[in-house]
Amino acid sequence: MFKKGTKFQIKVWKYLLKIPKGKVKTYKQVAIAINRPKSARAVANACGKNPYAPRVPCHRVIRSDGTLGGFSAAGGINAKKKLLKKEGFLL
Repeated sequence: MFKKGTKFQIKVWKYLLKIPKGKVKTYKQVAIAINRPKSARAVANACGKNPYAPRVPCHRVIRSDGTLGGFSAAGGINAKKKLLKKEGFLL
């Protein structure tokens, strides 16, 4: 499935596929889950470079303070809000 991306990015993207619809994780939680607990910023960068969105659901990853963070796919942050709302996540 993944034809582009670094080993780290692909590791992040594979983990994103495990986040169920209607649920979110923080960048820090994803970093811990992939055994790279100090790499929350790198996780955020990997999400930002995700060419497979929304099929690989980087929209399900938010900041630790509960804000949505960014979304690099078409439509930007408004698209992220719509995707999360459609999946049943209350903003």
